[in-house]
Amino acid sequence: MSDSTMATYLAEHPRMAGVLFTVLLLLTQAGNAAAANNAAISGP
Repeated sequence: MSDSTMATYLAEHPRMAGVLFTVLLLLTQAGNAAAANNAAISGP
């Protein structure tokens, strides 16, 4: 999907901009939590 097509779609459906932002925010938080969960401390 090109940038102009996406911009046109979001202009026609403004609520989807908020939905996309929320989904990206949740994915970012989930990725950080998964990365922190698998951290291992190796040592004696």
